[in-house]
Amino acid sequence: MNQTVRNELIPAVPRAAPDVAAPLTVPATVPPADPGAQTQALGQMRQEVVARFWAFLPCAGVGARAVDANRPAHVPKQYQEVAGWPLVLHTLAAFIAAKPLSGVLVGVSPGDDFLQRYQRPGFAISPCGGPSRADTVAGGLRSLLGDSGLGAQPHDWVLVHDAARCLIKPGQIEQLMQECAADEVGGLLALPLPDTLKAAATDVHGQSRVSSTLPRVDKWLAQTPQMFRIGTLLEALERCNDVTDEASAIEALGLQPRLVPGSSFNFKVTFPDDFALAEALLLQRMASGDSQVAALFE
Repeated sequence: MNQTVRNELIPAVPRAAPDVAAPLTVPATVPPADPGAQTQALGQMRQEVVARFWAFLPCAGVGARAVDANRPAHVPKQYQEVAGWPLVLHTLAAFIAAKPLSGVLVGVSPGDDFLQRYQRPGFAISPCGGPSRADTVAGGLRSLLGDSGLGAQPHDWVLVHDAARCLIKPGQIEQLMQECAADEVGGLLALPLPDTLKAAATDVHGQSRVSSTLPRVDKWLAQTPQMFRIGTLLEALERCNDVTDEASAIEALGLQPRLVPGSSFNFKVTFPDDFALAEALLLQRMASGDSQVAALFE
C-alpha cells in the first residue's frame, strides 16, 4: 500500500495530554548512601514511564449467525442498521467519548471502505483484517505500533473490544482502565455466571443430553473490553493464535488477568433476536439523551 493510500485510510488521531495518562512506575534498586556510588547508580534510579491507553475494535468478520431473512444478507453484522445507525457506530461513539483514551483504531478487511463515510477525528481505520479474530487483533496491534502513525508504544495499554457489543458505555470503559491501570497483568470485563451450568453429551439418536452439572461458584462469562499491554498481548497472540479472546492468549503465557464486574447489557449481538433487544435498549438511551452517536456522526 503506498503512503498516500495509507494516509487516507489511517488519519492521525490527536494524542491525549500527558496529565491524563496513567503513569506506569518502574521500580529500581534504592541508591546506596555513598555519594560516589549514588552517581554511578543514576541510571538505575526509579523512573516514571507514561503509559497511554488505546482501543482496538476488530471489525473484519461477517457474523452470519446474526443475520436472518429480515435483514440484508450481504451486509456484515457490524454494519447492519440498529436504532437508525450502523451497529458499529454505537460502539465507536462510546469509545470516542471515553477518557483518557488516546485514540481508537478499527481493524477492517482489506478493501472494506464502509467506515470511510463516517471518518472523523477520534478514530482511525486499518485494513488489518485476517482469517481469524486473533490474526486481526495481532495485525491491529502491529498497526498501532507501526504504520498507523498513532505512535503507540509496547508498554502502552490496549483495550480490545468486540464491535458487536454495541451497548457498552463510556463509564464501563473508564472503570476498566481505572481498575487495571496499576495491575501487573491487565484484565477484562466479565460477569459471574448466574445460571446453572450443564455439561452435555450426545446420545445414540444424536440428541443432546445432560451429562453432568458443573459448579458455578468460580465461573465467569468473559466480556470485552479486554485490556493488556500492547507488547505483551502481541507476544501472546504470536505464540498462541487459536484463541477466541485476548485473555486466553495471556493465560497461555502463565498470567492471570483480573476480572472486573461488567454489565448484563454489554452482550454481544450474535443471533437474530439480539438485534431487537439491542435496538430497544439503544432507542431508549437515545430518547433519554444517553447516547453520543447522533452528535458524533450526523
